[in-house]
Amino acid sequence: MEVREMTRILKIKASLFHNDGQSSQLADAYTEQWLQHNPGATVATRNLAEEPVPHLDAQRFGAFTTPAGERSPEQEAVVAYSDQLIDEIKRADVLVLGVPMYNFSVPTTLSAYFDHIARAGVTFRYTENGPEGLLKGKKAVVFITRGGIYGEDHAQTAYLRQFLGFIGITDVEFVHAEGLAINDDAKEKALTGAHERIEELAA
Repeated sequence: MEVREMTRILKIKASLFHNDGQSSQLADAYTEQWLQHNPGATVATRNLAEEPVPHLDAQRFGAFTTPAGERSPEQEAVVAYSDQLIDEIKRADVLVLGVPMYNFSVPTTLSAYFDHIARAGVTFRYTENGPEGLLKGKKAVVFITRGGIYGEDHAQTAYLRQFLGFIGITDVEFVHAEGLAINDDAKEKALTGAHERIEELAA
């Protein structure tokens, strides 16, 4: 992607272990190297372990579907919170996601975050040709860490690709670091490979 002046990165971390999680560390490493090549850029970070997004329930979903002029004060607060999350993405040029595998999928905190991002008429819309994402012109770099080895075609990766594409982000790079729990050699090999890929992407 062509670098623009004052490019903005939004870094999203989903590890339960905060900054000590391997996915968080890879996301940090990429961002640090990227900033070396783009010194005019700015970075915003959302740590979903430190500030978890509430899980979607009937009341919150009802707030999203209620017309603006008919919302209660409580519903207005729910929508305003969702709008804040969406605005962070709208203002970003590059999304950097650190995503560990938990029980074969993404952390529930990330799923809850996505539930507040996917808003009909705001981040996507339905057309005669199917859904259209509205958050276009952005790039995403996703770091996935796994204790075992599942491959790049795993459902977790497919879900992330599908969701990002659904809201309009189709320029996505995935970096997988797998086998981290097998033994020290497998862990070292996986992380070394991930850091090598980081150098390539950041440049």
